[in-house]
Amino acid sequence: MALLRAFIRTARMARNTSPLAAGLPGDDEVLLDAPDERLAPALVAAGQGEYEAAAKLLATTREAAEWEDRDRYATRLAAFARSRPEWFALWRYAAPHDPDALLVKAELAVCQGWESPARAELLRQVTPLITTAAEADPRDPVPWRIALDHARGTNAPHTEFEQLWSEAVRRSPHHYGCHVSALQYLSAAWYGSHRECFDFAERAAQDALPGSLVQALPVRAAFAYLTEESGRCAVPRERLDAAADLAIALSQEYAPADPWPAQVRNLLTYVLVRLERWEDALAELRRIGPYATSFPWDRISDDPLGQFLELRDGVRLEVAARTPFKLRRAAPARPLSDHGEPAHPGDH
Repeated sequence: MALLRAFIRTARMARNTSPLAAGLPGDDEVLLDAPDERLAPALVAAGQGEYEAAAKLLATTREAAEWEDRDRYATRLAAFARSRPEWFALWRYAAPHDPDALLVKAELAVCQGWESPARAELLRQVTPLITTAAEADPRDPVPWRIALDHARGTNAPHTEFEQLWSEAVRRSPHHYGCHVSALQYLSAAWYGSHRECFDFAERAAQDALPGSLVQALPVRAAFAYLTEESGRCAVPRERLDAAADLAIALSQEYAPADPWPAQVRNLLTYVLVRLERWEDALAELRRIGPYATSFPWDRISDDPLGQFLELRDGVRLEVAARTPFKLRRAAPARPLSDHGEPAHPGDH
């Protein structure tokens, strides 16, 4: 019986895998962390040693209070400044008090501190940079997202975390980046527990605005649980599925191949695979289109793009193996003639 099941599975995979590629871009079309149409020109200019485009982009987000975009762009520009620092050094020299340059400087300093073995000590030294960035524009919640990340790295107690969280939500109650940073602090891997993590995520998702990525917080809590090795606290399967269902509903509100929810969709796909919800995972891969993101794949591989493509093939194989053969429709039986033979049209 086991041999028969293996044979049927292999036959299904052989027949069904190719058709399941419909709606998926080719491997050579998939991009990793592709910038959107606003960020791309700024990165190109920075690569040429020019900072003006980046400065204008962040100034626009600040003036228009586009805090979600501002957070994403500041993070990407800081990451670029780590490998290509010349353009950012020119910016800081030309405009040392520019609120946008100060924001990128604080983000860059925190990211660099995180990689050091003396993380907590180095991060404490960059506290004044975060304070300066926050004071440069008191409306801006992004420095407070950086402060929440900083608190996690400096072993800040819950009382300090709660003060920072209060400042963040006072500026932007539904800011996704601040919520993600708070969720990480409350995770079992840091200073909370799986229960605290899920409780916080579900409350925030319930209060979120329509279409807000904050609705994906429960699936981030599910990811934290599924990647936690200690297994100190079991989370019911129903709670994991509910988190995935909520994220699927959110994903469906955006157009396929939209770069804005790409990271949420990549994260959701990982969770769906871990839950062995193969057909849902394949549907999400089609919505992702060509937009692979480093997170979460860099948490399980040094080659996030290769990991994404490998998983994509694996999901197709699993769905193919579970897709039953379609039975061929039998030809309708012909009526018999008076002589007991199949009748022909001319017999009538």
